[in-house]
Amino acid sequence: MLTHLSVQNFTLVERLDLDFKSGMTVITGETGAGKSVLLEALGQTLGDRADASRVRHGAKRADISATFDVASIKRAQIWLDEQDLQQEEAPHECLLRRTLTAEGRSKAYINGHPATLAQLKALGEMLMDIHSQHEHQSLLVKDNHRRLLDEYAGLSALALEVKEAFKTWKNRRDWLEERRANADELTERYQLISYQVEELDQLDLQPNELESLEQEQRTLADAENLLLAASQLCDLGSDDEMGLQQGIHRALQLLRNLSDKPPLLQDAEQMLAEAQIQIDEALRSAEQFSDGFNLDPERLKQVDERLSAIYDIARKHRVTPQELPTIHQALAEEAAELGGGDEQLEQLQREVDALEQTFRQLGQKLSQARSKAGLALAKKVNTHLKQLAMEHAVLTVQLTDRNERPAPHGLEDIELLISTNPGQPPAALAKVASGGELSRVSLAIQVVAAEHSAIPSLVFDEVDVGIGGATADTVGKLLRQLATRGQILCVTHLAQVASKGHQHLKVSKVSSTKKAQTSLTELTGDAKIEELARMLGGAELTAESKAHAEQMLDRAG
Repeated sequence: MLTHLSVQNFTLVERLDLDFKSGMTVITGETGAGKSVLLEALGQTLGDRADASRVRHGAKRADISATFDVASIKRAQIWLDEQDLQQEEAPHECLLRRTLTAEGRSKAYINGHPATLAQLKALGEMLMDIHSQHEHQSLLVKDNHRRLLDEYAGLSALALEVKEAFKTWKNRRDWLEERRANADELTERYQLISYQVEELDQLDLQPNELESLEQEQRTLADAENLLLAASQLCDLGSDDEMGLQQGIHRALQLLRNLSDKPPLLQDAEQMLAEAQIQIDEALRSAEQFSDGFNLDPERLKQVDERLSAIYDIARKHRVTPQELPTIHQALAEEAAELGGGDEQLEQLQREVDALEQTFRQLGQKLSQARSKAGLALAKKVNTHLKQLAMEHAVLTVQLTDRNERPAPHGLEDIELLISTNPGQPPAALAKVASGGELSRVSLAIQVVAAEHSAIPSLVFDEVDVGIGGATADTVGKLLRQLATRGQILCVTHLAQVASKGHQHLKVSKVSSTKKAQTSLTELTGDAKIEELARMLGGAELTAESKAHAEQMLDRAG
């Protein structure tokens, strides 16, 4: 749950530090006071898009921090651990921070570590769910009906499996159809590739062969110079009078015949002894090269021809010789894919049939779960609609079979239909429900969805627009009921809803000739009664409005 929010230089807020409690927190204030500023600031810490215009006029940057208690949110704890963003000294506390500059730059932090906006958003979705006053507009889009049902029933993972199975099946089916439709062109392609593969098979280029041949070519081409140099080296080393071996032997004898040699001469003797070993080894290597080297012009010709063949085929394929093995493998795989004629097509057809069967099995499983969940969702929503003064309204979740023309989302289309009057057949929401009715339908659905949400903190931003009287009182009761299982933050303009809050925050705006500033104050006791009375009766407080406000608080418990 959200435990603390700190806001500096964000829109009309110069500085704000606020502690939040569990249960239901209501936020009220006069129109234009900036009730939504709090939620906009909170949204920045949850990964909303940055907007430089939200930086307070005259300030260089805005700074917003939100602290959450994640002790009961296992998903978030696992995610933080996987991302190495856990706070070791307080593992159950999570601090999200966002800075916005007046120039338009933005930075995000999780527990003091720099984070991407994607990371902030991913974590934010585990910590808090925001329902806005405009959410009812999304009910006019049919695709949202399917998403809503899948989320309500916990079917999002299965729906993704169905989508992937459909994609795999469609791709293979499209390939089969292309094979059949372009049989002549593909046959020509197969013949060309088969020739190229055969040519590469005959070349049979071995690993590291190219480098070995190039080195051998260089050696054979310079054979005479190499042999002459090796011969001269042997002569220089083994000459009886002036050779290297004889000279170093004499030097060692001079030093070895000395007694009581100082350290420097001892070092000289040691180095000469080591040099003698190295010279002997070098001369043996030169002798072995001379004795073993076969000056074979025919071998040079063979190497030249082999290298020429390799480079010629590489030029044909417009690649370097080193890339030929990769080209060979790719062409062989394509030839295997294209070859086989009717037998290959039959094999492809069997693959397509198997993939279709997999998709349809998953689709049937999803359809059955959706059908069952649709009945449960409609039943709960209809119960709330009656509580929201829509006694005759009946919501129906309609699943229309599209088995003959399946889609990535499954084997059916899903649409929410409603009948608002007795005897009236259910129809699309946009055709039947008025603006006020649509708002109440949306609220009922949001309450049901929230009951099944795994997210412990829920925000309702003026979802009670267009509602009043006893219906507003019911909305307050529903939200307070939700608060028994988690934290509810509710921005409202209705006293009936505000009276149900466990914590009451009032937004105020103070204006002068130089600036305007928004502040937030927690209300208790008489201050809370006066705010409810203002919401009931306007700017002028009366004894009657205060008495009414006290009654509301008493009934709320």
